[in-house]
Amino acid sequence: MAKQDGQSVYGGQAVMEGVMMRGLNDTAVAVQAPDGRIAVYHEPLVPGSTAKRLRPLPLFRGVFLLWDTMLIGVRALIFSANVALAEESDDGDERSEEPGALEGPVLWATVAISVGFSVALFFLLPLVAVHFIDRHLSSSIVSNLVEGGIRLVLLVGYLLFLGQLKDVGRIFGYHGAEHKTINAYEAGDPLDVEHVRRHSISHPRCGTGFLLIVVLLSIVVFAFLGRPPFLWRIVSRIALVPVIAAIAYEFMKWTAAHIENRVVRILVAPSMALQHLTTRNPSDDMLETAIASLKRVFVAEGSLAPSGLFDAQTIEVDQAGRPLQPEELPVPVAVAGGEGDD
Repeated sequence: MAKQDGQSVYGGQAVMEGVMMRGLNDTAVAVQAPDGRIAVYHEPLVPGSTAKRLRPLPLFRGVFLLWDTMLIGVRALIFSANVALAEESDDGDERSEEPGALEGPVLWATVAISVGFSVALFFLLPLVAVHFIDRHLSSSIVSNLVEGGIRLVLLVGYLLFLGQLKDVGRIFGYHGAEHKTINAYEAGDPLDVEHVRRHSISHPRCGTGFLLIVVLLSIVVFAFLGRPPFLWRIVSRIALVPVIAAIAYEFMKWTAAHIENRVVRILVAPSMALQHLTTRNPSDDMLETAIASLKRVFVAEGSLAPSGLFDAQTIEVDQAGRPLQPEELPVPVAVAGGEGDD
């Protein structure tokens, strides 16, 4: 999810024991370290030349944003693990090797495997299930509706299953903290725990809602294809995933921009309701972590002085989770206004 305000775009994503926030040119991850401090890592976003040209274009931007989010999300998960490893090293345990960081082909392969698993589970598995009963279905419309129904049940069931896992439940708490922080920012409230706590754990541009839109939209798109031979149906499910994702993103972007409209609120009600499966009411330390992540983006942009974020409890670290040396810390900048030293 993101907010566009002039040239600034902010969005976020929960990770293990933390929250990733991103702006137009910067991303930051804040993670609760084992010693109770908040470890914050910042990294500039440097898109390639092709991405720079295509990213602003409708339909293309949804595909690029989804892929970028997955890449950054995987890196953020690795960073959160590195924070824990760095803490062990500080306690005197020697590590045989430096903490890992997924880069280059390994990172791309990891994300590709994740995408492949998602496509196989939510697009190909329902198709295979329908294939065995297709001869009993009266029409292509019924066939596609059954396939879409199976896809929807798989999505909801998968989210329900994840919610039963203890560690994932904590990630859902950070997901709620991320939503509350973005909601508070968009409402113009101060970014502190007291004010952020008052806001909703749901947001109209949530990734969970995006998944629901993709599933529902796929039913409509595939209905136009009729019931071609099974092999072509497999090809269509794989090939049209980026197209459906791009259309879903544009729909979500449009509804978010018109969320005050009563009809639009009815349209987004299912996606808002589904978010209750992937969010939890966060604790105060989760809120502090989400706030620190967003503020670190502000520091990178120059709209918040470093003194407004870093203290004894919030430290800057490198990608390996190790505290930066004084000469490596962000230098004070002239604060542009709007986000002062809270």
